[in-house]
Amino acid sequence: MQGKYKATFWLSVVLVALLLLVPALGSKYLVDLTTEIMIYALFALSLNVLIGYSGNISFGHAAYFAIGGYACAIFLTTYEWPLIISMPAAIVLAGLAAAFVGYFCIRLTDIYFSMLTLAFGMLVWAVAFKWRGVTGGDDGFVGVAVPEFIGDRYAFFYFTLTVVALSTGLLWLICHSAFGRTLVAVRENRMRASFVGVDTRRLRLTAFVVAGTFAGIAGSLFAMYNRGVYVESAFWTESGQVLIMTLLGGLYSFFGPALGAAVLYTLQVGINQYTEYWPVVLGTILLIIIMFLPNGLVGLAQKISAQFSRRT
Repeated sequence: MQGKYKATFWLSVVLVALLLLVPALGSKYLVDLTTEIMIYALFALSLNVLIGYSGNISFGHAAYFAIGGYACAIFLTTYEWPLIISMPAAIVLAGLAAAFVGYFCIRLTDIYFSMLTLAFGMLVWAVAFKWRGVTGGDDGFVGVAVPEFIGDRYAFFYFTLTVVALSTGLLWLICHSAFGRTLVAVRENRMRASFVGVDTRRLRLTAFVVAGTFAGIAGSLFAMYNRGVYVESAFWTESGQVLIMTLLGGLYSFFGPALGAAVLYTLQVGINQYTEYWPVVLGTILLIIIMFLPNGLVGLAQKISAQFSRRT
């Protein structure tokens, strides 16, 4: 097991080193695309805390992404707070919102849990849509005052890489701690875990807050990158898209959702350049995952590796 962790560590170091070299390629488009992929990768990793580790499917995870984005944008622009205060405050607000919603959701399981997360998610969307004086309504909150030191695309790329790398490392420690292992035990058999003294409700609530907090980090980065936040960020389709990213990469792999985010977002950007029927492609991808790739791309890679090992 230690060897596996060591290999993961060095692969992560190599990936970060390669990402550091992206601006050196001289392509502004590639820098922008990689920045967006990193943000969505963190968003997908945050959702996987709920789905892959605690076994709870959320259809409203975009709510905390949007809360983090709106809060960071408002603090930076409307109140003119510095980034060192605005971003942490937005992250805390997203975590508190997740704690409030999670308090009610953890009392339910399975489809009832999922439907309640969807209801709260749509409530957040409705508030963002109707509270025009604060959020800009359907016009969005535009003109975010991004600090000068990260105002350049290259500076923001390195800032995003730093935040995402640190957040991913922290998520790794959380998911591979005693807390994470206990969370998996609850996912596998909630009743048996409760029999041996595990407070399953408290554990699931903690996972909910962790997931919402890291989604808030991704949302804050997203708002600054786009210089604006829009109500679509809180809509159920955004939650559905990040859910598909997680499924595509692989639910029970820590880095699987990040891979799924990279593949799906790249496909979306590429296909949207040629056709407006991306939703059709997205639906087709979901069907393929459900029918042929239940363990995602990571599961497919493991299966191919196992077959190759047997032949050799």
